[in-house]
Amino acid sequence: MIDGDTAAEPGGQEGARPRIGVSSCLLGEPVRYNGGHCRHRFLTDGLGPYVEWVPVCPEDEIGLGVPRETLHLERAGAGGEAAPRVVGAKSGADRTDRLAAVADAHRADLDSLDGYVLKNKSPSCGLFGLPVFSDGKRVDGKGRGAFARRLVELHPELPAEEEGRLSDAGLRDHFVERVFAHARLRELFAPGWRPRDLVAFHARHKLQLMAHSPDAYRALGRVTAGAGRGDPARVEAEYRGGFRRALALKTTPGRHVNTLQHAFGMVSGLLDDARRHDMLASIEAYRAGEVPLTVPAALIRHHCAAEGVAWAAEQTYLAPFPAGLGLRNSLVRG
Repeated sequence: MIDGDTAAEPGGQEGARPRIGVSSCLLGEPVRYNGGHCRHRFLTDGLGPYVEWVPVCPEDEIGLGVPRETLHLERAGAGGEAAPRVVGAKSGADRTDRLAAVADAHRADLDSLDGYVLKNKSPSCGLFGLPVFSDGKRVDGKGRGAFARRLVELHPELPAEEEGRLSDAGLRDHFVERVFAHARLRELFAPGWRPRDLVAFHARHKLQLMAHSPDAYRALGRVTAGAGRGDPARVEAEYRGGFRRALALKTTPGRHVNTLQHAFGMVSGLLDDARRHDMLASIEAYRAGEVPLTVPAALIRHHCAAEGVAWAAEQTYLAPFPAGLGLRNSLVRG
């Protein structure tokens, strides 16, 4: 865990340090059923310096001990409609309700989290594709761990991923982007926030919201415009929900190109022909899958800084997370 309340971002931005729940074994804690761990280097060495971890091991927390009996998902009932139960592979002891209750026990922490990373293939923490058994035979491959299921029920808009899926560059970039955006949103709505704070926040996130959903950007703009006249609690709830849902939508190379072109249009009049050509060429190279998103984004930031264009330094789209994470570097085609 890294102490401190803020984390520096590129371009001089300061933001709240994200608080991320995590399966304890992924940080190297020896709490696996066999006494081992599954230390994930991107989490500990890459993301770790920029976030505050909130580790939880549901199986250890309910007192199963280390080492312990392995668990698996067992289909409950003939129809298969009920959620599978988590049972001991040898004893058949049902651990489902106690594992799910761990999420409720941590509800105070969950309310202040900006994301969660769970151990894949775990009957307590797995989010996707767990095998489900009945009478010793595999009957389904779409199970979800008991703790993970309850976690998602309690916080359906919380960014949550399995560590195995973080090897996919697109999923990893999207998850980290959402986590840092949620942290900034949490910081915005600290007690005593003012309508002008929301106006400034919305302006900073203009391009980022447009890249995910232009419709959501416009809808949130209407919420922002009425913030000074509406009930603060209602305004906060509407903006929180709309912002989180917008960032949950996956963007596309085409949306990125449109957003980059919008940013270019806001500064092109200040540039000479050579620099305009460079910026447009970098956007087209990104569209063609020849360079990663970091190239046109960095070029826009560079030229805006040279011309003293203040808005670029504030746009979260151009620096959604610390540059030291080395993300947004995969090649894609629009």
